[in-house]
Amino acid sequence: MNNYYRTASNQPSVISFARGDVTGDRVPDNVYLTGVKTSASPFIQNITLHIQDGKTGNIQSVPLRENAGYNPTIFLGDFTGNGVDDIFISIATGGSGGIMYHYIYSFVGNTVRLLFDANVYNEQYQYEVTYQDNYKVKVVSKINNKKYIIDISARDADYLNEIYEQNGRLKSPITGFVNPLSGLYPVDFDSNGVYELLAYQKVAGRYNADSLGYVLNTLGWSDNRFVLQNQYVAVFGY
Repeated sequence: MNNYYRTASNQPSVISFARGDVTGDRVPDNVYLTGVKTSASPFIQNITLHIQDGKTGNIQSVPLRENAGYNPTIFLGDFTGNGVDDIFISIATGGSGGIMYHYIYSFVGNTVRLLFDANVYNEQYQYEVTYQDNYKVKVVSKINNKKYIIDISARDADYLNEIYEQNGRLKSPITGFVNPLSGLYPVDFDSNGVYELLAYQKVAGRYNADSLGYVLNTLGWSDNRFVLQNQYVAVFGY
């Protein structure tokens, strides 16, 4: 009996489902993720994308590069402007940094094409975070060579006294960092039926829990790829 339940629990099950035309033939298709749940944990392994053609019933399976995590979800929407739904996948890593895996696939003509990979994005979008004199932190986005200044003068005195002399000079050089993607959201900013992407990345100071704000990047499909449209650094109020 125990062996039976152990075997059954290792079988893949459907963990997210969506329905829409992803092949471009005007017939709704079934799109779903399967995965293996481990005992009573919400952690899911071997997450796999499946597309069932609504016209033929044929199923095509697509393994994911990062295929383990929490709360996998599917969203269908047009990201390229061709009038056909693309497949947007989100998976939470469960780590303290709130890092997410995201993928976008096209399946026009029953051909799988990867449009967005979070790992590729994280490699392309690099930053430098450097503490400055007078209670400032400079954030440099390398992909577009933009600079941002975060004012940390309102932080508590104990925090600032560890970093600065009384005259506002740094006691020693300090660098922070920007986390990989912690959220990617489909948003139709111009209400034309084509979705853009809004990407969140946390700016951290001396350690991950030392949050200074977020880099917000908006991406849109252009010249066969997602390109940076706008960039902001959002800071916490006080």
